[in-house]
Amino acid sequence: MTTVSKENMTKAILQKCDEVSQVLKSLSHPVRLKVLCQVIDGEKSVNELTEFCEISQSAMSQFLNRMRSEGVVESRKEGTSVYYSIANPKLIRLLRSVKEIYC
Repeated sequence: MTTVSKENMTKAILQKCDEVSQVLKSLSHPVRLKVLCQVIDGEKSVNELTEFCEISQSAMSQFLNRMRSEGVVESRKEGTSVYYSIANPKLIRLLRSVKEIYC
């Protein structure tokens, strides 16, 4: 393997590490993890997530806004309700593995 190939491979690995680190940061807070565990099998409304996590609507909005800006979840509005789902299929696979191992 040439030096250039090794350098390119190293850069690619470093970029992937940064990407994975960001995903794991999203999982590192109990409320964010609870939200993701709820939406793993399909979208949920803000009200459903708020009830499940037992936090205020405003706190849930802050968590969901951050998760949406990080590209972890996506939202869909229907009437007056907003529904959230996981944005990245890789994250679904990761969460299912975590669920299988720990739950």
